[in-house]
Amino acid sequence: MDFAALMSKEISKGKSTSAEPSKKYMKRSEIEAERREKYQAEQRAIEAEKEAKLAQKRKREDDEAEANRVREEKRQKLAEESRRRREEQEAKEEAARRKRLGLPDLVKETSEEVEVDDIKDEELVEKLREMGQPVTLFGESHKQRLRRYRKLGIVMTTGPIPTSLELVEEKDMKVDTVPKDEEGKKFLFRQLASYFTMVLTEWESALQQEKRDTFASKAAYNAMVQSKENMTPLFRKFEKGDLDEGVLEPVVEIVKAAQEKRYVDANDGYLRLSIGKAAWPIGVTMVGIHERSAREKLHESDKGHVMGDEVTRKFLQSIKRCLSFAQVRWPPEDIRQLMG
Repeated sequence: MDFAALMSKEISKGKSTSAEPSKKYMKRSEIEAERREKYQAEQRAIEAEKEAKLAQKRKREDDEAEANRVREEKRQKLAEESRRRREEQEAKEEAARRKRLGLPDLVKETSEEVEVDDIKDEELVEKLREMGQPVTLFGESHKQRLRRYRKLGIVMTTGPIPTSLELVEEKDMKVDTVPKDEEGKKFLFRQLASYFTMVLTEWESALQQEKRDTFASKAAYNAMVQSKENMTPLFRKFEKGDLDEGVLEPVVEIVKAAQEKRYVDANDGYLRLSIGKAAWPIGVTMVGIHERSAREKLHESDKGHVMGDEVTRKFLQSIKRCLSFAQVRWPPEDIRQLMG
């Protein structure tokens, strides 16, 4: 091939290459469109990543809520089982104690009275909220909540010890003797409940005003709280009107002396009620081989003594504590009437 042919071939090749359009410059609109498209693609990727993270978070929350629900159901079942076992154990201990003391057996509550006139749970919750009471106590079932609502429904006073008795004014609290008729006894129970409510209210108010963090103040406050708890069965007896005559008459005597600020006489009445006039053995009661003729009288009074009942013993001790506070709150005019 000669030189002329080679040159013509190279020239033709260069012309064909230069004929192709070369895009050396771009428009601003094209650059902006390309940037916008890239930005939108990045935003779509970010949104997709956020959605994926939110979906994972919702799934974790749902799984955690389900696990919490399962744990709560299991905890409630365990609490109910524990409460049932505790009640059974307490019932066995109470039955053994009453059998040991010779007291009658307790009558178990049946669920029939709860099922009569039942209230729906939602309505019961609203009624408790209107009364300012907690909706559900720990481990409380619907029947127990309904029973608690019914007890609250018959309460007429909200003092230190709530009671269904209509309390009387201070000027009508003066007691004298135990009446023979039923109406008189009912009013007497209202007088006694009103007097002890007044003493407990003043006692609680005095301790709240003091507000000291000393050991003595804490012990006094604990004694007041324990007295309220121990006197609750006494208020229940006032409501039912079934307080034994052997206890009612000495209690009336104690309250009458306390209202007249004769605290030594009131304390004597408490001692006669709690200890009695029975002979107490001091030292050795049998020194020889022959038993003395009057020795059997030492334990005759132990049978059926008021202090043999734990509940009675506790509320009598609480009455004694009320006397100790009353002589400080309402001191006597005669200093010889102060208890030691």
